[in-house]
Amino acid sequence: MSEKLNVDQMDSQITLIDEDGNEELFDVLFTFTSDDYGKSYVLLYPDAVGEGEDVEVQAFSYDADEDGEVTSSDLHEIEDDDEWNMVQGVLNTFLSDERLSGE
Repeated sequence: MSEKLNVDQMDSQITLIDEDGNEELFDVLFTFTSDDYGKSYVLLYPDAVGEGEDVEVQAFSYDADEDGEVTSSDLHEIEDDDEWNMVQGVLNTFLSDERLSGE
């Protein structure tokens, strides 16, 4: 879905634009940095999700400029299986810890 990306506000929402030009608004679940991979990551979920619906979380690595700004070319798909497993582990920890997830 991430052929072209438009970052509105890294702190709250991102609009993803697919290869067909369809836009979908996503909320930022959280961001984190991995010392092992030397990258920062953002985890997103669709803004148009109703309460009680299953949510598909998407994750990307990103590069911010010296001012902390992120542009469309700064989001990168995670293609390495080990890296993806690390991101999945962080997400699982977040979801299982009430202090982090706010549940």
